[in-house]
Amino acid sequence: MFSHISSRLRLTIAAAAVVSAAVALAAPAQAAAPAQAVPTGPSAPAASTSARTATGTQAATGARAAGAWAAGTRAYLVITAPGATASAQTAVTANGGTVFAVYDAIGVIVAHSTSSGFAATMRGVSGVQQVGATRTSDVPADAYAPALPANPTQATTTLTESNRWDMTQIKADQAWAVNTGSATVKVGVLDTGVDDQHQDIAPNFNAADSVSCAYGKADTRAGAWRDVGSHGTHVAGTIAAAKNGKGVIGVAPGVKISAVRIAEPTSSLFFAENTICGFVWAGDHGFKVTNNSYYTDPWQFNCPDNVDQAAIIEGVRRAQAYAEGKGSLQVAAAGNSNYDLANKTTDSESPNDSTPVTRTITNACIDIPTELPGVVTVAAQASGGAKASYSNFGNGVIDVAAPGGDGTTQVYSTLPGGKYGNMSGTSMASPHVTGVAALIASAHPTYTPADIRTALAAQANDRACPSDTRCQGTTAKNGFFGEGAVDALKAVSGTTTPPTGTYFENLNDVAIADNATVESPITVSGVTGNAPATLKVGVDIKHTYRGDLVLSLVAPDGTVYPLEDFANSDSADDVLKTYTVNASAEVANGTWKLRVQDIASQDTGRIDAWNLTF
Repeated sequence: MFSHISSRLRLTIAAAAVVSAAVALAAPAQAAAPAQAVPTGPSAPAASTSARTATGTQAATGARAAGAWAAGTRAYLVITAPGATASAQTAVTANGGTVFAVYDAIGVIVAHSTSSGFAATMRGVSGVQQVGATRTSDVPADAYAPALPANPTQATTTLTESNRWDMTQIKADQAWAVNTGSATVKVGVLDTGVDDQHQDIAPNFNAADSVSCAYGKADTRAGAWRDVGSHGTHVAGTIAAAKNGKGVIGVAPGVKISAVRIAEPTSSLFFAENTICGFVWAGDHGFKVTNNSYYTDPWQFNCPDNVDQAAIIEGVRRAQAYAEGKGSLQVAAAGNSNYDLANKTTDSESPNDSTPVTRTITNACIDIPTELPGVVTVAAQASGGAKASYSNFGNGVIDVAAPGGDGTTQVYSTLPGGKYGNMSGTSMASPHVTGVAALIASAHPTYTPADIRTALAAQANDRACPSDTRCQGTTAKNGFFGEGAVDALKAVSGTTTPPTGTYFENLNDVAIADNATVESPITVSGVTGNAPATLKVGVDIKHTYRGDLVLSLVAPDGTVYPLEDFANSDSADDVLKTYTVNASAEVANGTWKLRVQDIASQDTGRIDAWNLTF
């Protein structure tokens, strides 16, 4: 594994350029109803009543005033049923804590406390479902009176736009002749912040929907979104640097960029409450796509058998699902440790906010947000299309691949202060995919996040596994490249079509225990008449021995349609298939269920997602 910085920000090699002179750096660098909470305390910006009404914001009650920080303050997620946080907020205050932020629509409270027994006490409170510490270090004093990031002096450039290897590799240079992207498409950069004054970003920057979510609470002061490093500005340029004759051009130079700073200053860490704030903000502010080139600190992998990490998984999962439900697709970097995400064994980098320890893990432990349901996971390619040496991989985990650079051939993009420079990493691959997703959304404004995901898979060019035994799968889909390498020209040329019927999906995980039967529901509405004779049932199941499984579709009237009874000797992992069912005798509207039976011992898994296309 690389250093904790390189893994965290999904960046392996960085080089900075003062306008046109590149200078290599020596070390790797990586740096329902609406639910947003607003800052409180004397130094917090005032929020108008109309703004609170429009976005459903809720001020945190009982939060410490600015200047009241105390050593030993830790942050916790307190999770309740969605819309039911009121009594838990009271309990937080009664049990030695303060309410820092509330996301009532998803049932998440960000609480602070100096009491070592706070979490254990809150777990016994009626209505509280989970409680978890988000850090193994203290909350910085800056959380109570955040300093604004610097607004760097801007250099001008004499560089003119030219085709770069990464844009040529994904045919973005050809796509621009067809569609440069729509100004109605908003893309969120959840990162270290963005230099909105940069000459190549300013024309496409959307300040009205930009924010800082550092510490887990929205700070809407002008400039709070600015870069506390350089990573976010580099990512933003790859997505949407303006086609203005200067410097560089982004994949989708006609769309709008919003900065959501989730990195904290000094540490540049991305804690769970920051990510939750960012996803809820994305949903409430109409972002069509977000880019996430980081993992949620301090745990490289969060394991559900740890009470703290289980709460982190649930809180961030709910926030992602909330954003997707509001129409936002999340794209995320796979990571830079050359690690098989489909066969996890150890984690030696966590927790990265105190003292890392080596621990044994399994595939139940997930990298978030990249392994959450519905998130598009991106691997990195070198110049020429091979897997980048550092890129994480994993059959059934990687969705698509894009240029991330490797060795001396890196990705050139914008840096704070009007500058430009080179970086490499899955951090750089992910924004290429985000840009392609933004082009798809521009060409097809009615597409849902599920439609865009389908289109991303359809437009990708298949890449076969090299002679490397770690690459598992087929030419059409494998652990190194997923569905293949993204192609911006195909994304805008009209050759890509999502499912033609009405589409429904369930992204919630359902655990599959040994010798058990589980079901996952999808409620269908708004479809006239009966289901079709060619009802498509898409299934994504993670399981360590699929020979144990029997799959069925249960219609609203209880009729069972067998999908597949896997041979007992089928020792392969996972099920990622689409079945066709003649369901023409069934009324379409109602609750359909995917039924999964596990008929043996020793191997378990989960329903990761499934869908119906009518």
